[in-house]
Order: sequence, then structure tokens, then C-alpha cells
Amino acid sequence: METSQQLRSATWRKSSYSGSSGGDCVEVAPLTPHIAVRDSKNPEAGTLTLSLEAYVAFVGHVRAGR
Repeated sequence: METSQQLRSATWRKSSYSGSSGGDCVEVAPLTPHIAVRDSKNPEAGTLTLSLEAYVAFVGHVRAGR
């Protein structure tokens, strides 16, 4: 699992799947071997870390509107 220092020093980017209206802003950061996901409007609320396989499944569900 990632440490707080790894999450603070991660290079975060706004996901291309975030909405353009500013309401649905998700940021992602590569943390080998995981992918971290957080709410860009409230990054201190917590971070979800997923394996690459779980992240791919997550994105698939988002694309499908689930």
C-alpha cells in the first residue's frame, strides 16, 4: 500500500473521463504498481488505490455509465 509521502509527491492529473462542467473532477496518479484516484475538489478526503487490472475494470464501468 502507498504511504502518505508517496501520495503527496505523486504527479496527479485530471482524468480525461472527468466532466468539463467542473462538477465531476477525478484525478489519477501512477504509483507503480498501483493507480491512485481522488476527488480533485477535495483531495484530502481520501485516495482510492487500485491495481492496474482493477483500474481498467473501473474505467470500463465508468465508460458504460454504471
